[in-house]
Amino acid sequence: MGRYVPDEIEDYAERYTTARWDVFDRLGAETEATQSDHVMMVGAVEGAFLNFLVQLTRAERVLEVGTFTGWSSIAMARALPPGGSLVTCDVNEQTTAVARRYAEEAGVADRIDFRVGPGLETLDTLDGPFDLAFIDADKEGYVDYYETILLKLAPDGLIAADNTLFGSGGPNEEITQAISSFNEHVRRDERVEAVLLPLRDGITLIRRR
Repeated sequence: MGRYVPDEIEDYAERYTTARWDVFDRLGAETEATQSDHVMMVGAVEGAFLNFLVQLTRAERVLEVGTFTGWSSIAMARALPPGGSLVTCDVNEQTTAVARRYAEEAGVADRIDFRVGPGLETLDTLDGPFDLAFIDADKEGYVDYYETILLKLAPDGLIAADNTLFGSGGPNEEITQAISSFNEHVRRDERVEAVLLPLRDGITLIRRR
C-alpha cells in the first residue's frame, strides 16, 4: 500500500480523509482475509478521491474496467445524482459476487450494472457517452481499454487510469513495461491532455483537448 508513498504519509492522509463509510471497513477486512491480491483495493484515500471526481465532474454515467471486490465502484456510485448509473466489468465471478453483496449493503446496488466477462468484449456491447471512466484492470490491456473508452467518452468526459506509477518500476517487469507503454501512448496522443498524480500507485487523469 505504501510502495510509492511512504506508509506513514499514506496513514496520515487516510487519517485526515473524512469521506469514508463503515461499509468500506468491513469490505476491506473481508478482502484482506480472503484475497491473496488484496492490495488491488483502491483504499480509503483513493476511494474518496474517486467519489469526489464523480461529484466534481457531475457525472451521470460512469464506466469502470476492473471491479475486484467493489470498493471503487461503490465509492463512485455513492456520489451519483438521482438517475445516475455505473457499469463495472470484471472477469472474476467470485470477487464480483463480493462486490454485489457490499453494494447491496451500501444501498447502491440499483445504480450499478455488474458485468462479468472479458473487458474489451463487454466494452463493445456498451453505448456511450460516459462522463467518467475508471481503468483499473489487467495492465497489458490498458492501451486497448483506453482507445475503446475514448470513443465512448462524452465531449467533456474524463478518464482516470490507476496504477500508472508502475511505469517507473512495478511489481514485475511485464507490468512495468505495460504501464510504461500506456503512459507513453497517452503522452503522445495529441487528442488529449493528461496529468499523472502521485496518489498511492499513481492515477492519471485524461481529458480531450
